[in-house]
Amino acid sequence: MNTTGIEFKDVEKTFLREDGSRQVILDRVSFTITAGKTTVIAGGSGQGKSVTLKLILGLMRPDGGKILVAGDDVTGVRGKKLKELRTRFGVLFQGSALFDSMTVFDNVALPLRERTTKSESEIKKQVLASLDQLELLGHENKYPAQLSGGMKKRAGLARALQLQPEIMLFDEPTTGLDPVMTQEIYHLFARTQEQVGYTAIIVSHDIPKVFNLADQVIIINNGIMDVFPSPEAIQWSRKPHIREFVKTTMGEIYQSHLVEQ
Repeated sequence: MNTTGIEFKDVEKTFLREDGSRQVILDRVSFTITAGKTTVIAGGSGQGKSVTLKLILGLMRPDGGKILVAGDDVTGVRGKKLKELRTRFGVLFQGSALFDSMTVFDNVALPLRERTTKSESEIKKQVLASLDQLELLGHENKYPAQLSGGMKKRAGLARALQLQPEIMLFDEPTTGLDPVMTQEIYHLFARTQEQVGYTAIIVSHDIPKVFNLADQVIIINNGIMDVFPSPEAIQWSRKPHIREFVKTTMGEIYQSHLVEQ
């Protein structure tokens, strides 16, 4: 069994600014994400956190290097093979990306209808079971506009899990939620990952709270990624930009803890 979920090898990505200068997003970055674990990617706005997710999905191409998903190079595939590779992923976007004109049930059922040959009765059984698991049973006939922010996140997660992905990507999953709902969503993430066993990558500004979920933390700054085996380990770095990050986001002493199940 391959214990490596995702691996970046000397990955480079540069954008061209309007003035003709170049902005280095990733500067020969290398890191490994272990299968079945949770990695949090943190850093300032515009540093490349969401770009990293797009590179993993093959929505963007790096300028150099390789990106391996369970040993398969994402940078070297196109067309049908890339589409098949993406079926390994589930994605929860910042705004949940639910279709306003579709009910909760139809939103969650969409991947099954588009990508499987399951019958409607099989789809109904699976979707209702998922909604029950995520405490949305009874809301299946509602439309997104009728849901609270937390319910939208849960519906988005239910849809993302329908194809039983090996890897879940979360792009700012708690944006717009109040602190109580944010904590509830984190509890939900912890429970579902334990139940399903997927590899999780979370991009978030919600520091240090999101670190409670992290097995590994990656901090991106000016094209460089610093990888830490735990949130606590960040505090012992002597790099000036990491020390500044700790000072402004984590306080004097930080200790992560397991999210209560």
